[in-house]
Amino acid sequence: QVQLVESGGGSVQSGGSLRLSCAASGRTFINYAMGWFRQAPGEAREFVAAISRSGASTYYADSVKGRFTISRDNAKNTVYLQMSSLKPEDTAVYYCAATFVIGSALVRTRVSEYDYWGQGTQVTVSS
Repeated sequence: QVQLVESGGGSVQSGGSLRLSCAASGRTFINYAMGWFRQAPGEAREFVAAISRSGASTYYADSVKGRFTISRDNAKNTVYLQMSSLKPEDTAVYYCAATFVIGSALVRTRVSEYDYWGQGTQVTVSS
């Protein structure tokens, strides 16, 4: 089992920034590719960003490309999501997820590909 705990959510004005953190425990963190997803009320959970085991490969949804940055610190068992130039449409509950992968450069972008999920952290962006 992998336990994931997100933190760093909150309320900001449009154009502001936030950094989300996700602390992992329970298994060898470096064996897992990580991802961030979000879910707005009444909407399906959607992909935001993903990072490979090594951190060398990243992938972003078009809606956040150029504004969000995913990173990881394998020594701290933590993955981050730096969010800048936030928009009201970024308002959602943000979830961290982990999936076991063999290849060090692999990323995963689908909800169904992830095995473990955090409880989520709310991000609210006001105009």
